[in-house]
Amino acid sequence: MARPRSQFVCQNCGSVTGRWAGRCEACGEWNTLVEENAGSGIGAAPAARTARRGTPVKLVPLSGEIEEAPRVACGIGELDRVTGGGFVRGSAVLIGGDPGIGKSTLLTQAAAALARKGHRVVYVSGEEAVAQIRLRARRLDAVEPLVGLAAETSVENVVATLEAGPPPALVIIDSIQTMWTELADSAPGTVTQVRASAQALIRYAKKTGSSAVLVGHVTKEGQIAGPRVVEHMVDAVLYFEGEGGHHFRILRTVKNRFGPTDEIGVFEMSDAGLREVANPSELFLSDRNASAPGAAVFAAIEGTRPVLVEIQALVAPSALATPRRAVVGWDNARLSMVLAVLEARCGVRLGAHDVYLNVAGGYRIAEPAADMAVAAALVSSLAGRALSPDSVFFGEVSLSGAARPVAHAGQRLKEAEKLGFARARIPKGCLDGQKTGLAVTEFSDLAELVAAIAGGG
Repeated sequence: MARPRSQFVCQNCGSVTGRWAGRCEACGEWNTLVEENAGSGIGAAPAARTARRGTPVKLVPLSGEIEEAPRVACGIGELDRVTGGGFVRGSAVLIGGDPGIGKSTLLTQAAAALARKGHRVVYVSGEEAVAQIRLRARRLDAVEPLVGLAAETSVENVVATLEAGPPPALVIIDSIQTMWTELADSAPGTVTQVRASAQALIRYAKKTGSSAVLVGHVTKEGQIAGPRVVEHMVDAVLYFEGEGGHHFRILRTVKNRFGPTDEIGVFEMSDAGLREVANPSELFLSDRNASAPGAAVFAAIEGTRPVLVEIQALVAPSALATPRRAVVGWDNARLSMVLAVLEARCGVRLGAHDVYLNVAGGYRIAEPAADMAVAAALVSSLAGRALSPDSVFFGEVSLSGAARPVAHAGQRLKEAEKLGFARARIPKGCLDGQKTGLAVTEFSDLAELVAAIAGGG
């Protein structure tokens, strides 16, 4: 009898090799190659399966009527905002986040909210017992009879249970890394098992019209563990973020086939579970010290929502040969670029100073429109002059020192006006004829803003 052929699959990137090595040649990670049997399961040789003749499918013209995807709104406003208006029937959503961030809490509350509207929900946990889920539901006041619980890790058993009754409106799998299928001869959590289990659950969702929510573990880098192909298979990918020292959590969309990406939902963690934050700008600016130098308010855009956050900077003389550069909540490379532009184009000498930059509240900024707010905070800290407490800043800075306009300026200014701000410092060309109630000062380059801050303007 021929010896079954083995292959080694990287648990980080999913690459396949015929021999074991200490380091994956594709992604460079160490000790990630795991031996799996290539004679069955995903990635098996063609001879391992019996080929069958395919059946033709019906083709429809591209110029047909457009039907709006039916959605199931759970009633939690922030969650519905992130998903684009509710869970789309037949869709699959992948939610990732750090351990203890509140993924199971959020999904338990969402299941109870859907059950109160008369929808049937199935919650399958591979990590907790039924009694543990019931205890959490009692603490969250989320005990509903229409929510069915199961503690199971076999995908075949889960699918058979779901097919035994009417299709539920929502199926929650917590988590996909604990599921295993008989189609693969590897341990649960490996690349093959995660991919095959996700494929079986997504196939059930597409066939029956149920919405499937898969909870995914994350790596130490903050990305969802397992093969990246799972993120391509699902319809939406959500990340649940939050800092350990802060009581609020941010649910961020990085992929959504049925709604906007880069949308955020803000929740506050309390003893009774997660509470919605309808106005996150007030939360991020609640503990603001308006008289301290080095603090600038930035008007950000997350998806369709404007958010005002405080950017804090501290510039201090350094006793080290290489000054420190510490960043929390922003891109380190972007800070280095802004520092270089300030020194080369504006004459601000920061080479002998330690620079500390922090986005207040543990919020994370990814858009380049924060360049001018960061530069204003740095110059304010270096000069020891507090910025005007009723001013907001936004704008992109180029390598030549020019201030570039950014999109959605009207929404940013409208949010600032709603929160009581009276002035805005923005690049020229942002308004483009739009009306605003703020006193707007426009700058063509960063040197003008630096001169205004240094001169006390």
